[in-house]
Amino acid sequence: MKKLELLFFAFAFILFGSDIYAQADLGKDKQAVEKVINDLFDGMREADSSKVKALFSKDVQMYTSYTNKEGEKVLKKGELAPFLTAIGSPHEKIWDEKIWNTSVMVDGGIAQVWTDYAFYVGAEFSHCGVDAFHLAKDALGSWKIMHLMDTRRKEGCDEPKK
Repeated sequence: MKKLELLFFAFAFILFGSDIYAQADLGKDKQAVEKVINDLFDGMREADSSKVKALFSKDVQMYTSYTNKEGEKVLKKGELAPFLTAIGSPHEKIWDEKIWNTSVMVDGGIAQVWTDYAFYVGAEFSHCGVDAFHLAKDALGSWKIMHLMDTRRKEGCDEPKK
């Protein structure tokens, strides 16, 4: 009977012990993904296009969804190069994108981030919406933004909770 109990506990440890390690890795991955997103907005505030560029895959896809003045839904494709140029070009006021209600999901080498945001030029409100990111872990183990889509509006915006 003792051998059977020992075998059971050894099996349970192997089965559930590996799950504990997997959860620890998942927690580290979530933190790493969150860091990429926070580094993006820090780089924008710092007007550091090199810092921002390092966070994106060279094949990144970027889209913005908004409603135009005629009330029509528009989906506009963006490009990384003009985005980086805009970030790195001198501007008097800091570009500050504040985020909240951030959800991070990770499975293996892919991640998804969904977050509310409000964008400010200096202290002046510009627009708000949702940022949706897809990230992938590269061969070196770094998380890169593969896809970024955002919505934009000027009304119905909540302020981030402090």
